[in-house]
Amino acid sequence: MWDEAEAGRHSKPPAFPGGGGGLNSTADDYHAYFRMLLNHGTHQGGWGFGMAVRTYRGDYAPVGQFGWDGGSGTSTYADPVNGIVGVLLTQVGATVPSATQLMLDFWTTLYQAI
Repeated sequence: MWDEAEAGRHSKPPAFPGGGGGLNSTADDYHAYFRMLLNHGTHQGGWGFGMAVRTYRGDYAPVGQFGWDGGSGTSTYADPVNGIVGVLLTQVGATVPSATQLMLDFWTTLYQAI
């Protein structure tokens, strides 16, 4: 086991919580957060937290898609043009090439489905 419950890194609050290294939640909460952003929610202080906003049409996603990829093999974006949110939580780490390819395959498949 990588992180045991009793003495693991999540057994006590971190000294400095950060979205990329210490904050935890559920896939449902993560999805709800992005739905709130997609629906013009009342989030104060801007997006921040390293969120990306697509400003050009590159491959599958339209201009305006926003979200981020995490270093643990996670990828979450909201697409206001199509009204969709995609949440990929692999937790395999982006240190292996297959995690990055998995993210690309996930988004390609999602957009092919619509």
